[in-house]
Amino acid sequence: MKWIASRDNPFFKALAKLADSARQRHKTAQTLLDGTHLLAAYLDSGQVPQHVVLNRAASCDAGVAALLDRIAQVPVTQLDDRLFAELSDLKTPTGILALIAIPQTARLPGHFALLLEDIQDPGNLGSILRSAAAAGCDAVFLSPACADAWSPKVLRAAMGGHFALRIHEQQDLPGVAQSFSGALFATSLQAERSLYDCELRGEIAFMVGNEGAGLSGVLRALATHSITIPMPGKVESLNAAAATAVCLFEAVRQRAGGR
Repeated sequence: MKWIASRDNPFFKALAKLADSARQRHKTAQTLLDGTHLLAAYLDSGQVPQHVVLNRAASCDAGVAALLDRIAQVPVTQLDDRLFAELSDLKTPTGILALIAIPQTARLPGHFALLLEDIQDPGNLGSILRSAAAAGCDAVFLSPACADAWSPKVLRAAMGGHFALRIHEQQDLPGVAQSFSGALFATSLQAERSLYDCELRGEIAFMVGNEGAGLSGVLRALATHSITIPMPGKVESLNAAAATAVCLFEAVRQRAGGR
């Protein structure tokens, strides 16, 4: 096992750039998975990391050792604890990072899809991706102004959801919407039709707008169905992640045979 204690080490510098820079992640098509849960989810999806990095405590941890046994062919480097802490912003790090290639997936329209426009909060985006994976979505399309889907914060919030989805970043969403052959749903507080009155068992996509501005007029005009989520309580609206989860799992309910 290689040991690195110097901040001037080229490999450490490369990892630090990946941890901090969306541009670097896109340039190299690589990112870092932080923690045992994400690495286990990645391995369970049938993929193998390019490199594993540990701190001192993790090198003696039984759970980490079990993960390493699954990928014995992958190179492992131990970092000085101070250097490792610069790469992980977890309050209680598990002491393991995995360098992976960002999956390059063919752009396919999908049959149960999400179109995400300018979702800028990493926690919201990660929660949406986690819900999409749990609901069985097959494709997610992100506009150029969305948060970086492969950033450490989004990866943590999605809890492995990335590895069950085809994620397409930097997309022309009006073009995606125009080429989609199924029904396009957009939520609106002004809509008269309830989500629960819609047929969601065919080829569908939900379009989700920015946390503050909502969906753009261009995408609203392309929606085939404008719908509202009934809210009998005393709140004005749901946030983007919660509203998306409600829509997705109503579709799941219908697809499972309920109506």
